[in-house]
Amino acid sequence: MEQFSNGDIFAGEVIGTAILILFGAGVCAAVTLRHSKAKDSGWIVIAFGWGFGVLAGAYTAAPLSGGHLNPAVTLGIAMDGGGWGKVPVYVAGQLVGAFLGAVLTWVVYFAQFAANSDTKHAQPTLGIFSTIPEIRNPVANLLTEVVATVALVLPLLAFGLTKGLGESGTAVLMVAFVVVGIGLSLGGPTGYAINPARDLGPRLAHAVLPIPHKGTSDWGYAWVPVAGPLIGAALAAGIFRLAF
Repeated sequence: MEQFSNGDIFAGEVIGTAILILFGAGVCAAVTLRHSKAKDSGWIVIAFGWGFGVLAGAYTAAPLSGGHLNPAVTLGIAMDGGGWGKVPVYVAGQLVGAFLGAVLTWVVYFAQFAANSDTKHAQPTLGIFSTIPEIRNPVANLLTEVVATVALVLPLLAFGLTKGLGESGTAVLMVAFVVVGIGLSLGGPTGYAINPARDLGPRLAHAVLPIPHKGTSDWGYAWVPVAGPLIGAALAAGIFRLAF
C-alpha cells in the first residue's frame, strides 16, 4: 500500500467515494423516481452509471489516496502488501464519503423525492441508496456478494502486476469496466454492493434524510452487503497470493 499521508488518504477517499455514490445513487434515482427524464431506462443504464462513478471517483482520488473507494479493496490490498495501519483511515474516509454522496443525490433529486409525499403514488426509496435482494435468502445473497467481490478484487490485484497499467492510469479505467461487467453479469440477484461503504453509508443517509414515505431502511439485511464483500476480498487476496 502506497505511503500517502493520513490526511491525504482521508480527504481523497471522502472526495472520491462521494463522487462514486453521487454517480451511482444518482443513476438509480434517475431510473427509479417519477418525474425523472431517465425513468425506467433500465439496468444497463444503472450498470454503466456505477461504472462511470468508479471511473470519476477513483481518478479524482488517486493522487491523494490511490483511490480505493471501497473497504473490500483496501482489505485486499492490505492482505497482499501490508499497510494495515492505514486501513482505518481509508475506511473512515470511504464511509464519510459514501454518506455525503448519498446526501448530494438527495439534494440533486430533491423535488422528485418531495413528490413522494403524494400518497397515491408514493414509492419506497431504499433501492436508490442501498442494495435490496430480488429473492431474500441470506445464504444465497451472501454467496452472491462474496463471488462478485472476488471478481472485482482479484482482477484489481492482478492489474497491479502490469506496471504499464499503473503508470499510465489505465488500471482505473480497467477497474471501471470490471464494475460494469459485474453489474451486467452478477448484479441481478442482490444489486451488487461489492463495497461495504457503498451500501452502509447511503443506508445511513436514507435512514436520516427527511424523504416523505421513504419506507424501511431494512437494517435486518444490512449485514450481508458488509460481510459478503469483506469475505470476498479476503478470498481474492488469498487466491492472488497462492496463484501469483
